[in-house]
Amino acid sequence: MTETTIIESTVLKRGRCFYVGLTRQRLTLLAGIALLTFMCFIADLSIGQAHYTPREVLAALWNPDAPLAVRVILWDIRLPVALTALVVGASLSVAGVKMQTVLGNPLASPFTLGLSAAASFGAALGLILGVSILPASAVAFAVPANAFVVSMIAALVIYRLSQKRGITTEMIVLLGTTLVFTFTALLEALQYIAPDQALSAVVFWMMGSLSRTSWPQLAILSAILLFVSVFFARRAWAFTALRLGDARATSLGVPVGRLRLQGILLGSLLASVCVSFVGTIGFVGLVAPHIARMLVGEDQRFLLPASALCGACMLSAASVLSKTLVEGQAIPIGIVTSLVGVPMFFVLILRSRKL
Repeated sequence: MTETTIIESTVLKRGRCFYVGLTRQRLTLLAGIALLTFMCFIADLSIGQAHYTPREVLAALWNPDAPLAVRVILWDIRLPVALTALVVGASLSVAGVKMQTVLGNPLASPFTLGLSAAASFGAALGLILGVSILPASAVAFAVPANAFVVSMIAALVIYRLSQKRGITTEMIVLLGTTLVFTFTALLEALQYIAPDQALSAVVFWMMGSLSRTSWPQLAILSAILLFVSVFFARRAWAFTALRLGDARATSLGVPVGRLRLQGILLGSLLASVCVSFVGTIGFVGLVAPHIARMLVGEDQRFLLPASALCGACMLSAASVLSKTLVEGQAIPIGIVTSLVGVPMFFVLILRSRKL
């Protein structure tokens, strides 16, 4: 064996050992985030007007002989809300990380691209003017359906304009900001002419709340999250290559245009469904992906689950805070995520400058 062969073999072994160690580190981090998310989930089930210990919660979930009152409170009231927090948080974070990936802009998110503002305007059309795309028999889903349709229209507008020659990713984010102001102005015009009762409903919807979710809505949210996550996971390598730039990704055989279309539309689908059911919840889709990226890097095989777990943990923790900040009263979760998300985003910005 020549000296050159020995050197190459040594370098290869060191590279393999480094990759194995890095993979184990990332898997350990994922396990740690999952454990923290589970702890927040149990705390969310335990805390409320009636407090229960984690042991009582687990017993009520698995033991049919547990006290009936505890089982009713957990299964019918708290469990749908706690699971919705996990699913919505994961969905918004996955949508945010994919938008940041395909647009190459760290500020891209469902909130900054105007999807949340569009959904709010769509909901206000139903709450104030009674406009609905669904028949009267489906009145329970009328407002979410309006919010979803208007939000997807905004997503299609963003995509169509992004196809114009000379449009950069920075300009797409500026376009999203323009949509935010546009739909906010339209929403304020509707609020100006709204009666008091409808105005109160719109304001409460815009604050974001998990309390109005139900098992059927949770099933819809979970099914869409599962479908989109599987789709993204199967294309993890292509999305990772996209972070190298369009030219390099194309040279590696990645269909950049089609992949960008899929990322924008499916990310918008996730965000639109979430906002249509629970209202406006900001900063989760912006902050959680950055936290995940700092922990596991840009490899989409790890970044996707890490983002989902970070978003789920963040929104579940916000749900706990919403019930503990003011004794005897639950603050709308959209307010909590904004209050917590702003300082977290500042910390991330300052940390990135130091790095």
